[in-house]
Amino acid sequence: MKVSGAKNSALVVMAGALLCKSECRLRNIPGLVDVDKMCQIIEALGVKIQRNDDVLDFDMTGFNCHTPPFELVSKLRAAFFAIGPILARLGVAKVPLPGGCSIGARPVELHVRGLQAMGAHVEIAHGIVNAYVTGVNKRLQGAKIYLDYPSVGATETLMMAATLADGETILENAAKEPEVVDLANFCISIGAKITGAGTDRIVIVGVQELHATEYSIISDRVEAATFLVAGAITNSEITVFPAISSHLAAAVAKLEQIGARIAIDSPDRMRTIPTGILRGTDIETLPYPAFPTDMQAQFMALLAVSEGSSVITETVFENRLQHVAELKRMGANIKVKGNHAIVEGVLALSGATVTATDLRASAALVIAGLA
Repeated sequence: MKVSGAKNSALVVMAGALLCKSECRLRNIPGLVDVDKMCQIIEALGVKIQRNDDVLDFDMTGFNCHTPPFELVSKLRAAFFAIGPILARLGVAKVPLPGGCSIGARPVELHVRGLQAMGAHVEIAHGIVNAYVTGVNKRLQGAKIYLDYPSVGATETLMMAATLADGETILENAAKEPEVVDLANFCISIGAKITGAGTDRIVIVGVQELHATEYSIISDRVEAATFLVAGAITNSEITVFPAISSHLAAAVAKLEQIGARIAIDSPDRMRTIPTGILRGTDIETLPYPAFPTDMQAQFMALLAVSEGSSVITETVFENRLQHVAELKRMGANIKVKGNHAIVEGVLALSGATVTATDLRASAALVIAGLA
């Protein structure tokens, strides 16, 4: 199975392209509706985009609008990340608050507080975040920022904003996700000075301007892990590529605890080996490098047909157990207590009409259907 470019990386790097003063080419962009929406939002700011298969070419010379349209931003949460590059480039940004999310609240306070620490004036009124920088050159100022929670979105927004700030910015308690590292590497490719990405302390030294680049997005670790779960639940041999094994360490460890065997055939190729053994285990979702919330639903489908009892604890999003009711329609034995799901393995699931509550739940229901 060929693994696509990482969705969560592609969307934010597309926003990061606004930092470039001229052209930018991005490769390995996945063919997703969310990518189409992000293209529309960026084009609304005056940027020209050409798409050829998995390649996007950006021409930033017409970028002059600081207000992405509400009707587009409200449909894509990732669009809010553009506030950092817009503010850094134009000195002013008016970005609608992101819309609701079915899996839980994703507040923007950390983004706002970080931008304020960098000298931006920020007001939220009528559903719009109004941010602007005063002074002769309208540049943000370097600052030391501590994030109360290692938010991926806030880390990415502030890192992008800091690339063109005056002086040094230090992000403490930063998110460590591979997508954060990918964004940092993209920014470095356009001339940014960033160190520490992938650790909880990222240092950014602002530069005057950022130049053109050609950059390829990393492969999607969630898609790769989902294919591996599909192999385990169907007792099949499935090869996934390209897959970065270090990004999948937590998911692979849990698969092996459950009874699956995962072979790493090369640095970018992994394979499930059928064992016929599936046993229960406990899972708790936490920020990277721990077990990812984006794999919780898929593993619940797997544990639903694994021998014994399992407890899944969701600590990242408060509403990310909505798929339990749908799996129960298929014969799964699952009880929910607060943010815990107690799964008792059954011999087999049965076909049923189910409703997908979110993206990852959709994948879980497909995997359950395969079983």
